[in-house]
Amino acid sequence: MEFDLTKPYCYYFNEICKIPHGSYHEKAISDYVVSFAKEHHLRYVQDAMWNVVIYKDASDGYHDYDPVMLQGHLDMVCEAVAGLDFDFETQPIETYVDEEGRLRAKGTTLGADDGMGVAQMLAILADDSLKHPPLECVFTVQEEVGLCGALAMDKSLLHSHRMISLDGGGEVVTGISSAGGIQAVNTIACIFKKQSNPCYQLKVTGLSGGHSGGEIHKEKGNANKLVARILKEMMNDGVDVSLVSFNGGAKDNAIPRESVAVFASENDADYLKDLVKEKTEKISVEFEHSDPGFQTVFESVKTCNECMDQTSTKHVIDYLYLLDNGFQHRSMAIEGLTLTSLNLGIVKTEGTDVICNSSIRSALEEAIDDDVDHIKCLASYTGGNVETMARYPAWNYDPNSKMRETFKKVFASLYDGKQLQENAGHGGLECAVFTQVDGGMDIITCGPVSHGCHTPDEFLDLASFDRAYTLLTTIIANVDKKA
Repeated sequence: MEFDLTKPYCYYFNEICKIPHGSYHEKAISDYVVSFAKEHHLRYVQDAMWNVVIYKDASDGYHDYDPVMLQGHLDMVCEAVAGLDFDFETQPIETYVDEEGRLRAKGTTLGADDGMGVAQMLAILADDSLKHPPLECVFTVQEEVGLCGALAMDKSLLHSHRMISLDGGGEVVTGISSAGGIQAVNTIACIFKKQSNPCYQLKVTGLSGGHSGGEIHKEKGNANKLVARILKEMMNDGVDVSLVSFNGGAKDNAIPRESVAVFASENDADYLKDLVKEKTEKISVEFEHSDPGFQTVFESVKTCNECMDQTSTKHVIDYLYLLDNGFQHRSMAIEGLTLTSLNLGIVKTEGTDVICNSSIRSALEEAIDDDVDHIKCLASYTGGNVETMARYPAWNYDPNSKMRETFKKVFASLYDGKQLQENAGHGGLECAVFTQVDGGMDIITCGPVSHGCHTPDEFLDLASFDRAYTLLTTIIANVDKKA
């Protein structure tokens, strides 16, 4: 299958890939959406954060219908394979179609999350032959870093009481709920000292990573946690370890695939290498099925003039070693749903500080608060100071959704009577932000099959993209007259 740019949604997705649009860098793509609105003579609002709302009047026969809101986010997670020289702020995403008809990027994330939703909205807005009620198309920013654009947006711009979120794939699946969450950032102020011992680098690599909402229950390895574990076990064995730096992960909502610690030691290099190999082999057994690519790289590096003192080294390693991480609790109400999780997504050394960013998710506000308290308690014993940020709410299940009933009927008509699947998700969705707009919002999610989001393995199934667009436009044409 080719990437057929004569199809409007494919054309617009390809245009989106040409414009760098990582989180916090959405101005260019926001301006592109505004230019699109001007070109098609559509009313629009662009706010100071670069969120955009485009309004389109109802087609003939739908003027007395209540409006429908379509929504997707403009930003993407920027991840590349190790060693690739790629600048997400200046270079376009390079795409290709694999042998199975799936659109991929060359060594980077594709941005199907949520370029596919943005492209669908632009295609619908550009097509005057479609049947639809009044439309409010909402393009948000900074979704991937805490739903920031949606949270800050002026909700008085919206008049809809029903919404189709296009930030969700699966084609035969619709979302019915999502988790809330928060970021807990612990800063450990370290004391450095002069030193002359040889220095070494310990790197964990080869992990598969993934979205910390959708993949956290799969027992994948967290590179930050694994580096800390190996160093802690070495210290327990009597090895001299004095940290120089610790850096791993790039996004709080992506399970880190790689992490690197540099440390000074008076121990023999060959002894350290053998010890790392021994511990790697032991840990590999634990990930035989969940993350079989796990490996370590140990090597000598240039001697550093300074390293952390023993107290600071112990504080950093103990915090990372003891920190709660991964799957925590499952729902007792919904089969297979992760209820609570944590992801140590980022560890970075800045000057004399080591900064550790954990993403906490739960459908229960009380569980989020409890996990934050756990982190603060641990930080108090290990010299840290915790700040929380980017809190977002949960989207709770609505048993009386008229939009979901419409979706089910349309789906059955297009898919030979098959039943639409319903999915309660653990990821954070902007649905939660919009659900309480002006008394409540009836929400469904709709989108094509895509996988591997937040990793360079991300792909978009092009055949599903075709079917999902037909499905979406048919839903819009068949909504009830009143919300």
